[in-house]
Amino acid sequence: MKKLYLVRHAKSTREFSELPDFERPLNYRGRSDAPIMGEVLKEMNISPDLIISSPATRALATARLMAEHLNYPLNKIMVNEDIYEAWLDDLVEVLKTIGANHISVMLIGHNPGLQLLAEYITEFPYDNIPTCGVLGLDILLDNWKDIHKDCGRILFFEVPRKEGKL
Repeated sequence: MKKLYLVRHAKSTREFSELPDFERPLNYRGRSDAPIMGEVLKEMNISPDLIISSPATRALATARLMAEHLNYPLNKIMVNEDIYEAWLDDLVEVLKTIGANHISVMLIGHNPGLQLLAEYITEFPYDNIPTCGVLGLDILLDNWKDIHKDCGRILFFEVPRKEGKL
């Protein structure tokens, strides 16, 4: 069995309209939420053995802030360009490339792709993964390459507002 943690990047700014979408940085709330959620996961004894992030500025910043709280080495964060602007099929392919030796994987990316992936793997009952939301899943498989529809179950769904620490 595997563990998958789907993380939507923290809140980003639209303040700098001249920046391309890819380069949008986190805003104040995003820089605050990511460490809070990293701490929440640490308190839950979550310790991914692989973190994979979109290369977009806001996603990679979220990955780094969360990794610091999870005692995950920043230089071990894997950046995968296929996650940015990814749809369901793209994200399934990213998961299928993960080595079977990885038991616990955190994937940091964007909606609507993460939402579609959550609905594909489980019967995800929510209509949105909010910014910096974390969905924990049990993947009922021994190998990532075997990912398929309804192969997982929801362990938890945490969002910053739920933590009441905004």
